Amino acid sequence: MKIIKSPADAQKYFLYITRRRKTIGFVPTMGALHDGHVSLIRRARRENDVVAVSIFVNPTQFGPREDFKKYPRPFKRDIAICRREKVDVVFAPSPVDMYPEGFDTEISVGNRKSRISDILCGASRPGHFKGVATVVAKLFNIVCPARAYFGQKDYQQLKIIERMAEDLNFPVKIIPCPTVRESSGLAMSSRNIYLSADEKRLAPAIYKIISGAKKDPSGFLGLKHNCSISAKMLENEIARRIKESVKGSEIDYVSVLNAGDLTHIEKLSPRISSSLWRILVAVRMKSGTRLIDNV
Repeated sequence: MKIIKSPADAQKYFLYITRRRKTIGFVPTMGALHDGHVSLIRRARRENDVVAVSIFVNPTQFGPREDFKKYPRPFKRDIAICRREKVDVVFAPSPVDMYPEGFDTEISVGNRKSRISDILCGASRPGHFKGVATVVAKLFNIVCPARAYFGQKDYQQLKIIERMAEDLNFPVKIIPCPTVRESSGLAMSSRNIYLSADEKRLAPAIYKIISGAKKDPSGFLGLKHNCSISAKMLENEIARRIKESVKGSEIDYVSVLNAGDLTHIEKLSPRISSSLWRILVAVRMKSGTRLIDNV
């Protein structure tokens, strides 16, 4: 397994791979790898000749009061996982490598016809998705992947990257992959290590509540099954139950949106396929740890 730190060296190597007509499957990460990342790596392994993983804690997607400095960086453990999973190349640059002196470019998605970067996580984390889109664009240009793999836990991020790749004609296929969960139902995240024992016990209620709301939205509201309901009513009831079940938490958002472009929905009716809408939530736990999930 190769470990490359220089963007120029990495790009040179990956161009050599593509010229040999080999496909590159790419899993971009910020490290602190868990079974969710492993599921992406394994799918990339099945579908490509070469598997590349990036490990880079991107400073431009963190706000001034966020956890950039304390974000977990167990690099040796991450490398051991990559070796075990037969990753071919790990690209592990430093911030100075990725943003050298004079770097002055940002990519903003959703500033013309939609506000996809300004809602949900974008509303509470201003500038976050500019940082995400910019670093992913750089990574795509360096790694030259045929396919790139993203988990659906970060659903808004996935839709933004899909939009960016299409709009900027990146020759890469974005592969959405199912959210991987702990046995309790809690979505796997590198930030779960921040949860206290009590929070770890309470947090799975979030997924249980939104799953129930998605499965039978009218029944969830105590109404006749398969009747039309207000999306706002569903959002309010989900928020109420989360606050009641996850003591000490604060709701960042609960949103029922179109699955394709994350636009607003007024009503849900039995005539609308459940695949066309999505429930997205963000909850800040008492410790300050922010959990996101969706169904």
